[in-house]
Amino acid sequence: MASLIPETTQKIFTPETLISAAKQSQGCLIVPISLRRAIKRYIREQEEPHMKRKVLRLSESFSEIKDVNLMLTTTASKELVEDPFKSERSKRWKIKSAYGDIGFKYADDETVAYVASRMPAVYSACYRVLSEVRRRLPDFSPAKVLDFGAGTGSAFWATRKVWPKSVEKVNLVEPSQSMQRAGRSLIQGLKDLPLIHSYNSLQSLTKNINKSEREHDLVIASYVLGEIPSLQDRITIVRQLWDLTRDVLVLIEPGTPHGSNIISLMRSHILWMEKRKSRKSGVQNSEACKDLVSVKSGAFIVAPCAHDGSCPLEKSGKYCHFVQRMQRTSSQRAYKPSKGGPLRGFEDEKFSFVAFRRGQRPRESWPLDGMQFETLKEQRTKRNPVDLESDYDEIDEQDQDSIVHYKGENPLNYDSDATETDTIDDNDEDGEEEQEKTARADLGGGWGRIIFPPVRRGRQVTMDVCRSMNQNGSEGSFERIVVTRSKNPALHRQARKSLWGDLWPFQSN
Repeated sequence: MASLIPETTQKIFTPETLISAAKQSQGCLIVPISLRRAIKRYIREQEEPHMKRKVLRLSESFSEIKDVNLMLTTTASKELVEDPFKSERSKRWKIKSAYGDIGFKYADDETVAYVASRMPAVYSACYRVLSEVRRRLPDFSPAKVLDFGAGTGSAFWATRKVWPKSVEKVNLVEPSQSMQRAGRSLIQGLKDLPLIHSYNSLQSLTKNINKSEREHDLVIASYVLGEIPSLQDRITIVRQLWDLTRDVLVLIEPGTPHGSNIISLMRSHILWMEKRKSRKSGVQNSEACKDLVSVKSGAFIVAPCAHDGSCPLEKSGKYCHFVQRMQRTSSQRAYKPSKGGPLRGFEDEKFSFVAFRRGQRPRESWPLDGMQFETLKEQRTKRNPVDLESDYDEIDEQDQDSIVHYKGENPLNYDSDATETDTIDDNDEDGEEEQEKTARADLGGGWGRIIFPPVRRGRQVTMDVCRSMNQNGSEGSFERIVVTRSKNPALHRQARKSLWGDLWPFQSN
């Protein structure tokens, strides 16, 4: 069945709604009290001695995995991604070695150390990514979810927090029995849980589920692809995950050059694969069929990219990643090693991610189209002398202020496990949903992404932005934008409030 992709009506923003729509970053995230208490209970039940030593050993094991993976040559990697069928034309895409047999193995010691030190940070990154997916796709409410490489359930906890009412069934794929046991222990006592099934591999999942029921509304693979040394196996897994995806696929990796490179390669492969299918079907052969496409044919990037073209950072020497600050839990403060002085009360989790959606990118009007901005000189000519004096006072205050991620109690001394309540968490979620209803950044090409921390010097702000170059989002570029108060006070105010990972509005050419 074919459908016509319409041009959406012009939506006029105000300076205030622009700021609200562009905000994607979050302040210092506090891990939900239910998860914090579950982690403390699990560690107490294990009664494992020498926890600090085990946490340190786990961190060293992650570094060894990264070093092994980097031994893969760049030439072989590029060749396989550009034409993955070169050596596999006559074979079906089946994983040759089950995930878990070729990557890092989690025994009981590693699992306990992971829950104590890494699980809260992985949860914070997953929550940050899935929260943006919810904001960018308000019509998306997944009922059936697949979590590949589920581990102890970090992505499951984040999914449950973001969509608490819509998720009905969750399939978990995790080869480590120790991780599965830990995940089951952590969710004990929770209410209103969806139907949960655990599998050791994707093959086991597909064998035990009817073909008509294999598709999932949301598929997540978080912090798992980097643990698989073989690039060919990574591509195979991602292809299988995409085949199991009915709507949205989310990939998350650590915010390192290696993790970002994995995300970039998988992004390129899925987009290339869908374009190849489109060429085969002949949809693009006729000019009359450009607007007539199957509802679910093709794929586009929901986040972080504003376009579906080649990544403009590929040959720049930079890599795309973001950061989520989180308040450390009591278990992290107790067991994570510190370098010299006392351990900080917060932690910055760096991550790289990409979220795909099946279908065609919507053709939306660009946010700055139709907006009129005044220069600072034009604004002052319309003001009374009294207002002008107060304006100068405001300028002095702005020059002295600095943007901070988090304000509140000192995280170093704040024991959130003892003072937080579930009621507070629920109210915060309701307030966030209410704010999302006021303004939303659409999926058109008019919103760029701030991919590095903005630099504020005096009355100007410099930002590095990845943006789309055309209406259909087929081509992107990396630009450095300088916003000054004298030329555009409204956008300058927005730039001062913008953080790493936020969106930036553009005007169509």
